[in-house]
Amino acid sequence: MIAELQSGPTVDKRANLSHEELVSRYVERRLPVVIQDGTRHWRGMGKITPDYLRKKYGHLSKRVDGRDYTVAEVSELIQTSTPENPAPYPFNLNVEHYFPELLEEFSPDIVFGRSDRIKHPLLPGFLLSGTQTYELFMGGYGSRFPYLHVDLLALDTQITQLHGTKEFILYPPDQTPYLYPFPDNPLRSQVNIFEPDLEKFPNFRKAVATRVRVEPGESILFPTGWWHTTQIHGPSISFGRVHVNRANWNAFVDENFALWRRNGHSWMLSHAARLYSQVLGNLMNLQEQLLPGRPA
Repeated sequence: MIAELQSGPTVDKRANLSHEELVSRYVERRLPVVIQDGTRHWRGMGKITPDYLRKKYGHLSKRVDGRDYTVAEVSELIQTSTPENPAPYPFNLNVEHYFPELLEEFSPDIVFGRSDRIKHPLLPGFLLSGTQTYELFMGGYGSRFPYLHVDLLALDTQITQLHGTKEFILYPPDQTPYLYPFPDNPLRSQVNIFEPDLEKFPNFRKAVATRVRVEPGESILFPTGWWHTTQIHGPSISFGRVHVNRANWNAFVDENFALWRRNGHSWMLSHAARLYSQVLGNLMNLQEQLLPGRPA
């Protein structure tokens, strides 16, 4: 069904992109981009395959849709997955919890800001509550993310294809009125974009998708506020991580404040944490201005 709906321009794919242009042209303008050569020094490229994960980590397990699956099982299922009988998805594993040693295979990190603020020594862990910095996703032909959504905490997102390809379907923030967010969850759309109910959601006809297929070794960055989902056309392994930078710092702080208040934290504690975050952001801004070779 989605092929019959409106599709807009695709995402830029860039190689030999300087850090200065990455920040000024894409990050600060809040535009998605695919980096084609950011993983050229990663040891994990070509190494992290379904067979590798099955042999080394096959005993690890995770519950998906009420059932426990081992990595070994999913490694086999993504090889035989079909649209009629797709492998469980999302089968995503917290890398720092399940296999922290793999982070060495995905180094150096791609920095989508003037600095990698996620790794700043003064950034407390509670500011990242409810999210995972590094994730590994496994999926097969016919698998797709179950709903269109915006990521938590106003974080920018990077997904790198380690094995196979993945198609991303994105809608920019100005398309939100056509995507019918849930009243009690504004980060999730009510519309099944693959089989939309246009009688129930007539304005979805006006939505214009941005679509791009990410190939092995490529990394897609999409900023916070961009609605997205994925579909997979063959065995796929992806590595994801989140980013916060100057462009999304204030939104990140606001989302955290709203979360603390929803979770019942006191007004005083919530505002103290917010004040700390604002001061920390100003400190990071100053530090980044002094970084050699980075845009001021």
